Amino acid sequence: MAKQILRAEQHGGGIMTERILFVDDEPAVLLGYQRLLHHDLKVDTAVGGPGALIALQTNGPYAIVVSDMHMPQMDGIELLTRVKAISPNTIRIILTGNADIQTAVTAVNRGNVFRFLTKPCSREDLCSTLSAGLEQYRLLHAEKELLENTLRGIIQVLIEVLSLVNPAAFSRAERLRRYMSHILRKLSLTDSWKFEVAAMMSQLGCVSVDPDTIEAVHAGRKLSPRQQALYDTHPMIASDLLRKVPRMEQVAWMIAHQNEGATVDGSVADQKMEAMWLGAELLRVTLAFDKLLVQNNSRTEAVHLLSRQFKDLDRRIFEALAEVDPYADARVRLECSIDELSAGMQLESDVRTHSGQLVVAKGQDVTMPLILKLKTFRDRGTIAGKVAVSVQDTQSKHAAFPDLGLHLTARE
Repeated sequence: MAKQILRAEQHGGGIMTERILFVDDEPAVLLGYQRLLHHDLKVDTAVGGPGALIALQTNGPYAIVVSDMHMPQMDGIELLTRVKAISPNTIRIILTGNADIQTAVTAVNRGNVFRFLTKPCSREDLCSTLSAGLEQYRLLHAEKELLENTLRGIIQVLIEVLSLVNPAAFSRAERLRRYMSHILRKLSLTDSWKFEVAAMMSQLGCVSVDPDTIEAVHAGRKLSPRQQALYDTHPMIASDLLRKVPRMEQVAWMIAHQNEGATVDGSVADQKMEAMWLGAELLRVTLAFDKLLVQNNSRTEAVHLLSRQFKDLDRRIFEALAEVDPYADARVRLECSIDELSAGMQLESDVRTHSGQLVVAKGQDVTMPLILKLKTFRDRGTIAGKVAVSVQDTQSKHAAFPDLGLHLTARE
């Protein structure tokens, strides 16, 4: 019966690759599970809750964790609650000899348990439950991949739009992304993709601002009151756009608050809110750092001024900013014709029309839409036929945006 049910779940006649972890305090019981299922499933076992947590850290993730309810040191409810925190997409099943309804309710509510089985459990019931669990795991895994790929695609499109519509804003966003990336490595922060996306998307609202105004801002020139008022709206415009994208709500909040001060300390109870305040504060300090560099301060001078302004920030943030080069990805400089441009290059100087209008800003990665844009301007006779570029040592970087390592869960 076990083989008939489980083989129905196999793909193309091959053995399934998903692994299942059985947890019990009796080794003999675990051996029985292995003997029953090893021909059809990849089964690991762990003696007790602590042993299961070690297995998760060293051999995980698992598609399914099946745990006995009553075990010394750590019962099944506590174990599966921890499993949920470590691996949210893992399907969690409890086996127990206690058919008490309250126990089942507690298990489902605290551990978000997929199934609750009573012992003795028949082969048919166990295998049917495992088959359903594997199907649910595959659905969650497919949803996770869809979310990641969709989100990457949306971010890529938005970046391309910003680079084409407002090259000066894009150039600044790319510099902010570099600062943020260096800070995150220095702080060893986990799940940092939201901070990098926030840095890159922080200038998205500039698509609604006159390019001449953006260029004046980035050149450090004083704006008129009307220009300043318009420019000050760009964080909220970007936030409103991004808030409509699933899984981007926290990023949108960081961008909306990028010009506001925040004190992040242990008094912030909500972990997500604490991360959002931190993201907004990091945006604020990187924006201030970039502004000081634009005003011709050296990195050392800029960091010194910032350390006096942001007295409560982690010192490692200032160390990271002192080390980072706004154009650190550039390696070999050369001049080439527009027809010779290719992905993997980066512009080393602004591209302007003969009348001085900015077409593409320094620091922008070369992409196919950018090449087409430059060819259009060249064919009109409004720009020169050659541009200064740099070639990176590695060609692994994405055309317009690096791999941010998005690690979403299907229910994040």
